[in-house]
Amino acid sequence: MNQVIQLPLISFAVVSTVMSLTWIVAYRIKNAGIVDILWAFNFLFIAIVIGFLADGMDARKNMVCILTALWSLRLGIYLLIRVGSHLDQEEGRYKQLRAEWAPNTNLKFFVFFQMQALSNVFLAIPFFIIAINPQPNLSFIEYTGAGLWLLAIIGEGLSDFQLQQFKKDPSNKGKVCEAGFWNYSRHPNYFFQLMLWISVFILAIPSPYGWIAIVCPLVIGLLIFKVTGIPMTEEQSIRSKGELYKEYQRTTNVFIPWFKKNK
Repeated sequence: MNQVIQLPLISFAVVSTVMSLTWIVAYRIKNAGIVDILWAFNFLFIAIVIGFLADGMDARKNMVCILTALWSLRLGIYLLIRVGSHLDQEEGRYKQLRAEWAPNTNLKFFVFFQMQALSNVFLAIPFFIIAINPQPNLSFIEYTGAGLWLLAIIGEGLSDFQLQQFKKDPSNKGKVCEAGFWNYSRHPNYFFQLMLWISVFILAIPSPYGWIAIVCPLVIGLLIFKVTGIPMTEEQSIRSKGELYKEYQRTTNVFIPWFKKNK
């Protein structure tokens, strides 16, 4: 079977199975938030599929698998700690979906979980393209993309760590995090997430049909700015923190962690 078809199909079979099992666990513990954990880890499973089956140049294939695995493990472990610390309390956005989707909540969550699996494979399109590229040498563009990818993983990790440390302090309960990157951006984690997908596109450019990878940063950007990212996060923050968060909105950049606005 052509690898262009084989890799996505096998990857979807794997992550769809993972999400089906995750749905069963979520149903039993009544917490759909665990889908976020497995969504992150699914990229590790896809990297394993690519590592075993892709027939592109080994150094290029290994590079994309290692970077994918690093990002997947970093994000997955962070979410495992965050969500796992309150399995008995479902996060607000999933409570909202549970209320909106009644009375067919469980069926709709199953479809939702499978759509998450589909999104894993869709976002892995650049990985497939890169991993089957047979060109014998890595280009400067590929090294640049890989370097930016690594920087994005580090930046996203630091953002999450700073927020996690802030939340650990009981005296910060009900307050808005303004530590580190969060002093300059309301969403530094989303900034580095988008930077990551842009770097993946850059890494894919030298590969045949690499231009197709542009769909990933475009879709991620749309989700971050218009759908499930910033809009939902800020709505929930206003509900939970009220005027404190509105003041934070007035004095802090929405996205780029660059400089602090004047109060």
